[in-house]
Amino acid sequence: MTPELALKHIWTVAGCDPTALRSVTLSGADPGLPSVYQVGNLASATIAATGLAAAEFHRLRTGRRQHVTVQTRRALASFRSERYLRIDGGPPPVLRDPVTGFYETRDGRWIQLHTNFAHHLHGVLQVLGCDNDPAAVAKAIRGWDGATLDQTLADAGLCAALIRTPDEWAALDQAQAIAGLPLFEIERIGDAPPEAPRQAGAERPLEGVRVLDLSRIIAGPVAGRALAQHGADVLMINGPHLPNIAPLVIDNGRGKRSAVVDLRDAGGRETLRGLAERADVFLQAYRPGALAARGLGPEELARIRPGIVYVSVCAYGYEGPWAQRRGFDSLVQSASGIAFTERQAAGGDAPRHLPCQALDHATGYLAAFGAMAALARRATEGGSWHVRVSLAQTGRWLQSFGTMPDGWQTPDVTLDDVRDCLMTVDSEFGRVSGVKPAEELSETPAYFSLPPARVGAHEARWW
Repeated sequence: MTPELALKHIWTVAGCDPTALRSVTLSGADPGLPSVYQVGNLASATIAATGLAAAEFHRLRTGRRQHVTVQTRRALASFRSERYLRIDGGPPPVLRDPVTGFYETRDGRWIQLHTNFAHHLHGVLQVLGCDNDPAAVAKAIRGWDGATLDQTLADAGLCAALIRTPDEWAALDQAQAIAGLPLFEIERIGDAPPEAPRQAGAERPLEGVRVLDLSRIIAGPVAGRALAQHGADVLMINGPHLPNIAPLVIDNGRGKRSAVVDLRDAGGRETLRGLAERADVFLQAYRPGALAARGLGPEELARIRPGIVYVSVCAYGYEGPWAQRRGFDSLVQSASGIAFTERQAAGGDAPRHLPCQALDHATGYLAAFGAMAALARRATEGGSWHVRVSLAQTGRWLQSFGTMPDGWQTPDVTLDDVRDCLMTVDSEFGRVSGVKPAEELSETPAYFSLPPARVGAHEARWW
């Protein structure tokens, strides 16, 4: 799969004007990182789609086309943005809890634990009945059969995944449930008059577009960040009780404001509804149905704010028995056969993940692309829209690209190799160095107009 064909697939699924594809130049090729998967082509295509959607929305406002250029190496740097983050020139921030990782089970299988949140770690230790120590966890897991532990942890609402082969994954009901779905969905969910984007003074593609970002960690926040770098007013909403990972708050908070709203009480939900009434995009990464249970589902918000573009991001898809299962990028890689395939190619005993959180980043860019494609539809034909993406659907698409058997031998890319892809900004965290937007637009360059801010640094209101 070439990046051009992958971009064409994204563009076609969304029903966008095919002539716009002439305005894109992609350069570079896989393998760009040590992997048998075509991660560079995935990165180039999803980022180019986002940049081209921004350019096309700007054309709706101004009548002017512009050219979009994406280099594979810059796209891959963006897909590893959290890895290259530096604060005051110090070492890379710690992203993972020591217990997170792969463990061998009694029956010779492998399972991955994801314990980066304290309550997930506590729950896993309770199930295993052991101390908070990787060696103690490994010993306890050797007393379990892999499939039994996988199901036990899932039933407890915890985060783990049995390492499966691609064939084992394909045989599961969950894989079959999403097999017939498109890469993403853009569905009309209500009627509303067309909202033509304001033309006067539109220096940036998404200038004046208001985005509520109710997401954490990587995929959803990357989507909000991508919208911010094209001029959207992005207001990130966190709950006061919800955990975060500090480096990701910084990396994915660039270009956004940050407020705290407690959706557990009626007052907080009313505050959010008030914000939604004046929003254009509502981006959320809760498990399917979680916000609808609080009266904040897509249909409800389409009634509150006709013309809303509601964007949903989840792990395993919106259909099938795992739709409610908690998941993260690395767990989807483990469950779907990606980690098995990487190990099989490279040899060794333990499974291997992709060299970046490719499913997270690609899904985030697809979410941002879907939001802009829906905004363009709203401008021309009206309506309220629901965009749905999932890590599992993105992973399935990546697997369909095919593999490069010797790709894992590609040299890794260090910080020094990508220094030309970085930018530095002063913030309340210190001097933050992070990856610049990878897409280059000839008339409206992507950039962050705000430095990252701590959770709750701003009021829950629009400017």
